[in-house]
Amino acid sequence: MDRRCILVIAAGVLLRLVLFTAFPSLPTTLAQRVEVSTPVTSYKRLQEGVYLYTHGVSPYDGGVFHQAPLLLSLFSILPSSAIVTNILYVLADLFSAISLVKIASSGVATATPQHISPRKGNSWPPWATAAAFLFNPFSIATCIARPTIVFTNCIVLHAIAAAVQGRRAPAFVSLAMASYLSLYPILLFPSLLLLTYDCSRANPKPSIQAFSAVTTVLFSTVLIIYFKLSHLLTGSWEFVASTYGVHLLLPDLTPNVGLWWYFFIEMFDSFRAFFLCLFQLHLLIYVPGICLRLRKQPLFALITLVGISSIFKSYPAVGDTGLYLSLLALYNHIFPTMRYTFFLTAAILYATFLGPAFYYLWVYAGSGNANFFYAITLVWSIVNALIVADALYAVLRDEHETERPELIGKDVVQI
Repeated sequence: MDRRCILVIAAGVLLRLVLFTAFPSLPTTLAQRVEVSTPVTSYKRLQEGVYLYTHGVSPYDGGVFHQAPLLLSLFSILPSSAIVTNILYVLADLFSAISLVKIASSGVATATPQHISPRKGNSWPPWATAAAFLFNPFSIATCIARPTIVFTNCIVLHAIAAAVQGRRAPAFVSLAMASYLSLYPILLFPSLLLLTYDCSRANPKPSIQAFSAVTTVLFSTVLIIYFKLSHLLTGSWEFVASTYGVHLLLPDLTPNVGLWWYFFIEMFDSFRAFFLCLFQLHLLIYVPGICLRLRKQPLFALITLVGISSIFKSYPAVGDTGLYLSLLALYNHIFPTMRYTFFLTAAILYATFLGPAFYYLWVYAGSGNANFFYAITLVWSIVNALIVADALYAVLRDEHETERPELIGKDVVQI
């Protein structure tokens, strides 16, 4: 890393430490926000689980704790000090920024074995990409609120950083850990596999079939090891239903910025199983199409799947959107070809500021109802979906102009 990267990262770390120190009540305030913390990432629920675990009571009995057993083990051995916990979360963001610098420095966003962008010279330097993450308000709020998604995002970024360097074992050990913590990162497996294969420095390079088979065995083995360690820590397999069943079956209908909670509050029980399957399959069907169409740019395929997951997963939060926007900064060279940049920027600010206001009107002021908050979460999801779609359009146009340079600057018309 050059001096500017170090300065940006130091400034981002210092900002977080100042916020933790100067505003000691801020973490508790943000942790209560449904936009930042969810039932599956809440720091308060993690504290409750650790208390039960250290007192010999299974935290998975009551249906309140939904986080992985290895997190219980980690936080139970840490000193019961807010300072230590705060430093741990700041370090997670620090490692996330370092991973982003490595990804940006690799140049994979602008040049792959199958595609070299004609706008390659317009890409941001690595320090600017790190700044896009460290000074993103969504990333800052997520770090200060201390949900466990901070660790999932850090591990996902580490997996991508290892993949762009062609290091298969660290990449898929990390992806297995992220999937173990949060389930939905498993959807990134195909795109990460393609990215690692393209960046592999093996000589001679194996066939994609052999590479995929070995990688699948590695990923599955590591995941099984994580599960076995969890079984040894808790003494039962009860954690499986509590940790992963909650993502799939949605037993906790606490409001969040996603699309699921209100829909299933209004759902008749006789249709619940059908729509649960439908919503989960909706996430899954994007994976093969995105990976096939963006085969020339597997990193962008992975980033697109991160964005789709941040919209349609069962318990999303602003931290998921912060991760997607930070990764999208790697592709700033295609921003000029996006069609709705100003509108989408204004719309996401609109939803960001009105979301807390509508929630207050519903829960505290009593002058609104659940429709107030759900309406603004619909706006939030639509805006994020439009960002994903517009970025996808820009990248496909970039590919098209590479293949047909005589069409640069001309309008694209669907026939």
